[in-house]
Amino acid sequence: MFIDSHCHLDFPDLAKDLDVLLRNMQENQVTHALCVSVDLPNFPRVLALAEKHQNLFASVGIHPDYEDQREPSADELAGLADHPKIIAIGETGLDYYRLQGDLEWQRERFRQHIRAAKKINKPLIIHTRSAATDTLRIMQEEGAHEVGGVMHCFTESWEVAEQAIAMNFYISFSGIVTFKNAVTLKEVAKNVPLHRILIETDSPYLAPVPFRGKTNQPAFVRYVAEEIAKLRQVTVDEIAIATTHNFFDLFKLDKNELQSH
Repeated sequence: MFIDSHCHLDFPDLAKDLDVLLRNMQENQVTHALCVSVDLPNFPRVLALAEKHQNLFASVGIHPDYEDQREPSADELAGLADHPKIIAIGETGLDYYRLQGDLEWQRERFRQHIRAAKKINKPLIIHTRSAATDTLRIMQEEGAHEVGGVMHCFTESWEVAEQAIAMNFYISFSGIVTFKNAVTLKEVAKNVPLHRILIETDSPYLAPVPFRGKTNQPAFVRYVAEEIAKLRQVTVDEIAIATTHNFFDLFKLDKNELQSH
């Protein structure tokens, strides 16, 4: 079985076909998915999905690309996360690729998310793009290792992965690892310890080969697992079992639920 550790099923292009997507998950042995929050106005939609479907979970947070947002305090985020189906804080982090200028607001937002995670003792979902040095520095300064989490849609170097793993973080691979030109990332996927790997789609984005360029969906996470298995020269079952158990370990979920799938 497989778990999609990061998707956006509340986004309009997926929400309109939710029944089909859930059925496709089942047909492809994708037993669970984590629906990740990117802003607070739409957070109720994310939570509603998790409340309605036993095999869906949710997070709460504001993506670093969302500039014109009211900035929540750590206390507010922790309060919103105080719900059994909210299993993480994020996605949060830094993104210097899309936005320019003074991004101190982004760094301060990231700090508030880490503090919220520590208050509620739930792991972090971290997004970093063109900002690895500052991301790791703030994680270190704020004690992110105390709660751990996942470096989602990882595209950085092995050195960055090593530093994140040392801070109690998992490395999550998306459909990018199936792209022919992702040579460096494929090497990272070979080297990350098996007990620290997660898989994701980040759907509706980044569909893996052979669906590249199309709308992504949680059912496609199996192609990420297949690519990692090929790179590491192990069976797909080995990757499926490890990433499923890793997900349940990181997010402190009851493994007895695995018996029903």
